[in-house]
Amino acid sequence: MNRIKNFFWTLQILKDTKGQDLIEYALMAGFVAVAAGAIMPGVSTNISQIFSKISSSMGSAASQGS
Repeated sequence: MNRIKNFFWTLQILKDTKGQDLIEYALMAGFVAVAAGAIMPGVSTNISQIFSKISSSMGSAASQGS
């Protein structure tokens, strides 16, 4: 009986698409930032600083969660 519950739970998780939109928007924002950096070299330093701030924030959040 427990195997059947686990099987249906796995199927339910695979069908779940709630977080998919957020990932797609994040990828699009990344692509736009890379394109802007390629087109306007003066902006690339600002974009790099923003991504490094995001990276350090996520790293500190991940270490606090563990």
